[in-house]
Amino acid sequence: DEIRNVSGLTAEGEKFSSWPVGINPPFEPHTRFEVLRWDYFTEEQLFSCADGSPKCELRGIDKADVSNIIETAVEELNKKYLPILQLQKEQLVNGYRRFDPTRGMEYTLDLQLQVITQKGHSRSITKRVYLVRPLSNIEIIPMPYVTEATRVHIILPISVHEREQAIRFIEQYAVNTLESNENAILTLLFIYDPFEAQRVNQNDIFSSVKAKIMDCERKYPESKIPWISVKTDSPCQLKIMDVISKKHPVDTLFFVAGINMEVNFEFLNRCRMNTINQWQVFFPIHFQEYNPEVAYHNQPLPLTIDLLKDSGHFDRDFFDAACFYNSDYMAARGRMASDVLENEEILETLDLYEMFVRYSNLHVFRAVEPGLRQKYNQRMCNPRVSEEIYHHCVQSNIQALGSRSQLAVLLFEQEQGNST
Repeated sequence: DEIRNVSGLTAEGEKFSSWPVGINPPFEPHTRFEVLRWDYFTEEQLFSCADGSPKCELRGIDKADVSNIIETAVEELNKKYLPILQLQKEQLVNGYRRFDPTRGMEYTLDLQLQVITQKGHSRSITKRVYLVRPLSNIEIIPMPYVTEATRVHIILPISVHEREQAIRFIEQYAVNTLESNENAILTLLFIYDPFEAQRVNQNDIFSSVKAKIMDCERKYPESKIPWISVKTDSPCQLKIMDVISKKHPVDTLFFVAGINMEVNFEFLNRCRMNTINQWQVFFPIHFQEYNPEVAYHNQPLPLTIDLLKDSGHFDRDFFDAACFYNSDYMAARGRMASDVLENEEILETLDLYEMFVRYSNLHVFRAVEPGLRQKYNQRMCNPRVSEEIYHHCVQSNIQALGSRSQLAVLLFEQEQGNST
């Protein structure tokens, strides 16, 4: 009823809503090869058999399916016409069914029925009915309102080995967001080890990155790129986010980025739309570019890399990129406080993804994201994390080398060279 009421307010009106209500409309073939086949059956025989025979006995699950659908059809007809008319099945005249991958199993039945009136008169009629056995139950899920006007706070942790990549990230950020006045702000997190932190006044290892920040702020005077320094000998996502979280309001939308990622407005919009406060966090699966020495072996490097199977893949083993609200992070961290008291090392063994899965009731939404790309670079896998997270990091590095065919070509050339 709710779907009918809402569909009546649309431009097309209620008459254009699909049947049954809430089920996807039927599949529409674009060529004759996509036309779905109807299978004919009776109560005893099936005229489309698994072994290719033109006719076979109806038995097993198929017989139970036909019996159930006929019984359901008669029940629904009686719900519609009782108490004026009572319908009883005499026989199935014709039966047709087909599987529609977009909605489920469809049935067309020609039923011979005996109709009995309230006065006791009866007669035999034939009526055609249509039924659908849907793939799943219909459920209306309330979704909170989201908007593309929310500011995204991009968080970029930087270690001493990532200074050159950080400079490239800032340059790319300036082109993609500052020039277009995108509603986003970049915050850099410089990670010092205890020895480097003591020498920061004499020899700052991140001086080149900070100089790039100053150049960028001079070029775009209305924009600021804040940065935070952290001293730790065991950097991990949760400890880093603890520092960031305390310095931002609870309604802040974070995007934790990777050092080799290219962030554009299309992805930032999807980050906003897919992250819902107190409802859902978003872990995008970025497009990882292959090692150019492997993917373009003995070929000139292209100026732009297209999203193709030979240029990269969607990295399902990478969980570091995340979009979430600060309030949701604080709530999840609060739930794991007792476990941290018992075992403080849990902060180092868990990442953001595992934390939200274990310690929150939020929807953890994970999907491929073509608007988020990452340049090839071998990641430093932290051996102090859990075995599963470490395995994902190693697999991510291996998968990023190249496709199987590209690696096979290199091995073949190497073996040919060794044989000569």
